[in-house]
Amino acid sequence: MKSCNHNYQIFNQNCNSKFLLLCDHASNHIPKCISETQLGLDDVDLNRHIAYDLGAKEIAIELSEFLEAPLILSNFSRLVIDPNRSLEDPTSIMQIYDGTIIPGNLHLSKAKVYSRQTHFYNSYHNAISKFITAKKKQDITLCIVSIHSFSPQLKFEGPRPWHIGVLWNRDTRMSDLFIKELEKYNDICIGKNEPYSGDLEGDTLSKHGTTNNLPHVLVEFRNDLIADKTGQKKWGEIIGEVLTKSAYRLKE
Repeated sequence: MKSCNHNYQIFNQNCNSKFLLLCDHASNHIPKCISETQLGLDDVDLNRHIAYDLGAKEIAIELSEFLEAPLILSNFSRLVIDPNRSLEDPTSIMQIYDGTIIPGNLHLSKAKVYSRQTHFYNSYHNAISKFITAKKKQDITLCIVSIHSFSPQLKFEGPRPWHIGVLWNRDTRMSDLFIKELEKYNDICIGKNEPYSGDLEGDTLSKHGTTNNLPHVLVEFRNDLIADKTGQKKWGEIIGEVLTKSAYRLKE
């Protein structure tokens, strides 16, 4: 079951689950109201990791079905505005990403920046806040799981060997348990706060997890592992089991 707003989607919103899944970078969509020329990028660039997290939407939906848990995902490209950044972050609207200049993001007026913040960033985060508030009124404590993917290698960096990255900041309640469960799979290479650090003030989990004192974890999948249905199903089942066992131990 899916409900839809212009700039976000909610799957399985009526499922009674301990989990709330989020996917910040689910789409490479550049709305016409933002740019008639795809921010000056061609289709090749829009289908790269610079525009969205490849496979993240599909693996998030797979997990939503496996866990029977609600999922909220963005419906616009991170190049419009990045939902996983504070509005004060200078990289909130990227002008260059992994060596690629984003022409349509250069020299934006304050009015255009404000419009993107209001209609895209705030729209997405308000939907998340509204969902969490409703669960609080029902006396339900959620565990937030943020789903991302990462490229096996960026242009100016070495190869990234990790299969799964687990990110956290100050609150390690869920990440510690998640890592312990994931370590039971001897053939999985785990990145602990890799390939990125979870220490990003004002990001999605800081905004909705830390602020509300809700347990949370950010899971990064290497995108070549979830590029097709087979990989999405395989990793959805593995991570679904790990999340289920971690959440059970969280209550102990």
